[in-house]
Amino acid sequence: MNEVVSVRNVTKHFQQKTAVKNIHFSIGKGEIVAILGPNGAGKTTAISMMLGLLKPSEGEIKLFNRQPDEKQVREKIGTMLQEVSVMPGLKVCETLELIRSYYPHPLSMKELVSLTALTKEDLKTPAEKLSGGQKRRLSFALALAGNPELLVFDEPTVGMDTTSRHQFWKTVNSLADQGKTIIFSTHYLQEADDAAQRILFFAEGRLAADETPKQIRARIQKQSVSFKVSSDESLEKLYRHPEVERVTQKHQRISIQTSNTDKVLALIFQENINARDIRIEQGTLDEAFRQLADGNREAM
Repeated sequence: MNEVVSVRNVTKHFQQKTAVKNIHFSIGKGEIVAILGPNGAGKTTAISMMLGLLKPSEGEIKLFNRQPDEKQVREKIGTMLQEVSVMPGLKVCETLELIRSYYPHPLSMKELVSLTALTKEDLKTPAEKLSGGQKRRLSFALALAGNPELLVFDEPTVGMDTTSRHQFWKTVNSLADQGKTIIFSTHYLQEADDAAQRILFFAEGRLAADETPKQIRARIQKQSVSFKVSSDESLEKLYRHPEVERVTQKHQRISIQTSNTDKVLALIFQENINARDIRIEQGTLDEAFRQLADGNREAM
């Protein structure tokens, strides 16, 4: 693997608190990696150390086999943070031209407009007068302006509508196909499931999982059996069985959470439930993350 990011046995202390505890991973060229975890899990600290904004208390971080705060490294990184800082008095096109001038091989304005869906009207607008969604597009364009090899996004689609979000991830996949490395954090678990090739899941400052979304979902002990019923079907007889852990209903589809799908399927027929369109469904990423976080606390 052509390593872009190398994190080796890194720990970060803040006075009496340890924010990150002995994390170890690497990220290769062209990978799309999501960093996820509950608040206070160490995600922001890990990202800040990778960007050279914080130094590890122990261990080593290298980007492109160099220290993160070196000028040659900074020129290869583009970042998109939650808060968009703009320079008052500058139009969007002027802001982009200014940022482009800082880099040796920037993308052209035409390329930036094409990649980020900024409109001609957007370019003429003073940056401070942009709407929330327009500011996110500007932030994306600023991250791409220097033609970086590594892109780091913090909650990139917050404030975007569905269409803009879809276009954003389509562009991100295109950038990865060109060999650019993408690291992002998000609270939209479906985005991580759809976009990420790998997920780094943090819990209590530790790296609790480094796997594909499919591998993480496979950790889930509980699955569900779902089926459709007629509106007058009574399900009371299912509740008395210990294999049925939880029953939820949305419209006419029933979902039963269980650790033993075979027994639940047998019960449906045993109790003469008039079920149709029966499905066995793997748990969600959200459930997997809850189990990972709980397991990490128990191991401490």
